[in-house]
Amino acid sequence: MTSQTQAVVTDADDGSIDPAAQTQGLGKQAGDIVGFSPGQLMWRRFKRDRTGVLSAFVVIFFFAIAILAPVISKLYGKDPYTLYGQNNSDLLNEFGYPVAPNGGVSSSFWFGIEPGLGRDVFTQLLYGIRTSLFISVAVTVATVVTAILLGITSGYLGGKADYFIGRISDLLLAFPSQLFFVAFMPIVVAIFVDPQDETPTYLRVTALIAVQWFLGWMGLSRILRGQVLSLREREFIEAAKVTGASSWRIVRRELLPNLVTPILVQATLMLPGFVTAEAGLSFLGVGIIEPTPDWGRMFAKGGDIAQNDITYMFFPGIAMVIFIVAFNLLGDSVRDAFDPKSGR
Repeated sequence: MTSQTQAVVTDADDGSIDPAAQTQGLGKQAGDIVGFSPGQLMWRRFKRDRTGVLSAFVVIFFFAIAILAPVISKLYGKDPYTLYGQNNSDLLNEFGYPVAPNGGVSSSFWFGIEPGLGRDVFTQLLYGIRTSLFISVAVTVATVVTAILLGITSGYLGGKADYFIGRISDLLLAFPSQLFFVAFMPIVVAIFVDPQDETPTYLRVTALIAVQWFLGWMGLSRILRGQVLSLREREFIEAAKVTGASSWRIVRRELLPNLVTPILVQATLMLPGFVTAEAGLSFLGVGIIEPTPDWGRMFAKGGDIAQNDITYMFFPGIAMVIFIVAFNLLGDSVRDAFDPKSGR
């Protein structure tokens, strides 16, 4: 008779016995080993990081309100475009500032009303988050895809391809990105729109995505190139070549699974940077403009009236600080979950 035993499983990052794994191992035959994939080990380590889990919930919350902004606005009963202060003379004084204290915060206007035009700040912030996150996610996706294609191509093929891509990367890295954004945005818009005409919002959004993508892919591309240069000399790659596997199959089945960690970690660190870059461009007047709600445009408005109504800056400022800090902490936690030896 074969006796029943508990399967003893150790966690990869500290070698300790995992009670949950022991429970899962009840009823297994003696000598059986319960294994975990790298993804499962990463998830187990991430769940134990309370800061990372809390940051993930905060980030998910921001994305949820961005997606559901029209629904929330409808339930709230207001929109970001109606000039409530202009339609109701009791909301703004003769100088265009809210009559009610604290920026007009009340049960009707949860975050107050905008000085001058009298729009609702709460819905402005909801749609502003929606605009900024949409642009930043689009830039991040385009940047990551470009970095994967060029980084893997450069590292795997080597030779002339590596030299050509490397020189392009060096050239683009020489540009001061923030100054380039400010100087190049009006040029991109002017190419497609007559100076006498108003620039459509979709064109401004497309230009913001294109300009940030143009100077955003080189860092991740170089990281992936270095990883591929190391991996292509490993035994499993040589074994795949000996078996006659095509280059596409080697890249797809052997290289990409080993590049998930730097791709995911860098993406989580890049997105908040693109959020602040987009807000900065709108703040300087070369990004999103009226009447489209946007985080940066709200900061620009708040800067003009800060001496007389500081409340208007409070809610968008707090929202952006919370989002950026949460996303950076999430990126650190994801990095530590994939590579527990890295430390913070």
